[in-house]
Amino acid sequence: MRANFQEMAKNTTEEAKSVKKTDGSGIDSVKKELGPMGFIGVIAGIVIIIGATIFFFIEQGKNRKNAAAQDELFQAQYYFEQDSLDLAMNGDGRNLGFLDIIDIYGSTDAANLANFYAGAIYLKQGNFQSALDHLEDFSTAEVLAQGRANELKGDAYMELGQYSDAARQYESAANVVDDKFFSPAYLLKAALAHENNSDNSSALKAVTKIVDNYFGASEYNEAKKQKARLEALTSR
Repeated sequence: MRANFQEMAKNTTEEAKSVKKTDGSGIDSVKKELGPMGFIGVIAGIVIIIGATIFFFIEQGKNRKNAAAQDELFQAQYYFEQDSLDLAMNGDGRNLGFLDIIDIYGSTDAANLANFYAGAIYLKQGNFQSALDHLEDFSTAEVLAQGRANELKGDAYMELGQYSDAARQYESAANVVDDKFFSPAYLLKAALAHENNSDNSSALKAVTKIVDNYFGASEYNEAKKQKARLEALTSR
């Protein structure tokens, strides 16, 4: 009986050693079976799957957040179009205004657009630095909207007496849009900013660009007159 007990204990010990050895070499066995490159591929695949899953949930969260922001933006836009600027900026107690949308939904497309509207409102209200701050936070691939934003920044700089910066923004607006319906008006503003900055040579370049590149624009004849005047000034 004692011999049987000793034999059982010996067998149990051997099994435990075997299990421990197997557990300890599991990863090594996988490495050996797959080879170094295969093992690396498995790890890379796991990392990709985890990364894709995280990205999916992040994007889902962003989409839900942007949809909620767009819903809030609708009412603020309505107030803006009705020229109810205080309600558009600060909300009506039930709906958010542009400033709250920016604060709550900061990284969304709706908040980006809210910066444009907030900048435009501050400009109307004579708060030119705040207008610039919000317009600088707005960007879009839509050329007409970006051109308009740059024009508004130019207007703010003009009001602040920063004529060189104003001219730069107007010329940027003209370059972004680059058509005869919008660019000539921006370039005439740029010419005025340059003149206010006592830079008649740059003003002449701005109006000359209208004459050379935008024939048929409604500002074309005005640009020709300004060109003749500025040529006379710069030749003195």
